[in-house]
Amino acid sequence: MTATTVEASPKPEIAQVTFHEIWTSLKYGLWDFRRAPGYGIFFAAFYAILGIGLTVVGAGTFLWTLALALGFPLVAPFAAVGFYEVSRRLEADEPLDRTAILGVIWSERRRQLPWIGVVLALIFLFWSFFAHMMVALFLGVSSVGNTSLEAFMATDDGRLMLAAQVAVGGVVAFLTYGLTAVSLPLLVDKEIDFVSAMLLSLKTVNANKATLGLSALIIAVSLFIGMLPAFLGLFLVLPVLGHATWHIYRRALYHPLT
Repeated sequence: MTATTVEASPKPEIAQVTFHEIWTSLKYGLWDFRRAPGYGIFFAAFYAILGIGLTVVGAGTFLWTLALALGFPLVAPFAAVGFYEVSRRLEADEPLDRTAILGVIWSERRRQLPWIGVVLALIFLFWSFFAHMMVALFLGVSSVGNTSLEAFMATDDGRLMLAAQVAVGGVVAFLTYGLTAVSLPLLVDKEIDFVSAMLLSLKTVNANKATLGLSALIIAVSLFIGMLPAFLGLFLVLPVLGHATWHIYRRALYHPLT
């Protein structure tokens, strides 16, 4: 893959996001889903099927279940690109052209968006490697891939290993959220290099620690709940969160929500 030179858009200013606007963005996300449910179901289905496939690969081992449960949300922001395009068109009163919307990710291949996909893939690989390494360090190489949750909880080393994985997983997930909170919708909306977009996203989250921290918590809890009933909950959770993220981005860098 080679980077593509683009004509940079002016960098937007960072605004203060209120708790009320977080709630309002969720309502707008639900409204967008209700206005274009077919697209929401289509994009959600793709990642629900992906999640089920990953689970089947790791079926029967708690380690894989834990790694996938914590690792899957790390790549979920990339799933929202289709939702961003739908929300952008609804906001701009543009037609919901099926070819343009379904091909949005493909049409972005010559721009900066795929590079964030590479970053997310590397983060996911790091998390998977870390999860396996922690089991090997705490419980021995023979425990990798064939130890149950009950076995982990039965020993001090197992409980410490679980605590370490959850702690590191939380830090990695929040860092991923910081890198993508506004960078992905920004790249869909404007011409800007992916490094600048990710740095701007981190600055936006840093400037709105409490409100966007709450947003990150809502996303994490919602995705976890959505994955529990065989990933079926993602058919509602992903569209609403995807559309809502667009509106949070618009508020954080452009205008207030009412």
